[in-house]
Amino acid sequence: MRTVTLRRSLVALFAAAISFGAITQAQAETLRIGYQKYGTLVLLKANGSLEKRLAAKGIDVKWTEFPGGPQLLEGLNVGSVDFGTTGETPPVFAQAAGADLLYVAFEPPAPTSEAILVAKDSPIKSVAELKGKKVALNKGSNVHYLLVRALEEAGLKYSDIQPVYLPPADARAAFERGSVDAWVIWDPFQAAAEQQLQARTLIDGKGLVSNHQFYLATRPYAEKHPEVIEALVEEIRAVGEWVKANNDEATAQVAPLLGLSADITRLAVERQSYGAQLITPEVVEAQQKIADTFTALKLIPKKLNISDVIWHAPATKVAQQ
Repeated sequence: MRTVTLRRSLVALFAAAISFGAITQAQAETLRIGYQKYGTLVLLKANGSLEKRLAAKGIDVKWTEFPGGPQLLEGLNVGSVDFGTTGETPPVFAQAAGADLLYVAFEPPAPTSEAILVAKDSPIKSVAELKGKKVALNKGSNVHYLLVRALEEAGLKYSDIQPVYLPPADARAAFERGSVDAWVIWDPFQAAAEQQLQARTLIDGKGLVSNHQFYLATRPYAEKHPEVIEALVEEIRAVGEWVKANNDEATAQVAPLLGLSADITRLAVERQSYGAQLITPEVVEAQQKIADTFTALKLIPKKLNISDVIWHAPATKVAQQ
């Protein structure tokens, strides 16, 4: 009898341990967000509202910084992050590479927050004069499409220039050394080069590109945790509304995170757009045009269907806003 009682006690303890373990695992669940040195996610990170909201659901938030969109989406592709933000072009290259991602939401156009820069004393005065020149850019990033469109408008082909593919920090070093003739870059690197190096804007995205900021998630995470994705979109939208009404405070909050002066940060904050919303048919069409452009240039190997990778929210208040 004593043996039976002992056995029952051990079974009960084992069951309790399993139950406790399950609770602990749930409490330790982590949302892994990839971000860059620009945009609303930097402000959301500084704000802390997302952590407070998800803590009630037993979810921690882990933030990982990436130097650019292509690197961030590689992190998403290999499973090191669940959610992140990039410009227009990185998702196209990632989809072509087989990444299992979904577009979740986007910000309104911000065409002036990316540009082709030249040194202050450069003799180059127009995009047409880039023919045969070395142009630094992060391959597959948002500025890749800006460069293609700017060359097209100037009557040049992509093959008319010498692209030098470098991440932002290396590209700035090459730009400062004079190893490249121009640099295609986005904020806040763009604002920093303008103010610290007196770099001259040859052309920005106005009239050429929309430069949407996209929020993306891995398909498995978005399908398993739609309520977390909805919370993310709501918090991103709320932070954007706050920034529009509080530029000074937003600048003070995010400047230390970027490691930049208030003047540089303010310029980047003001050029960014705010007002996250779920993906619309018009945005899908615009992304399809970008994908088709890179297919025609043979920079991606096959035709893509952007509508295949759009997240559709459940019928909730987020979807209805």
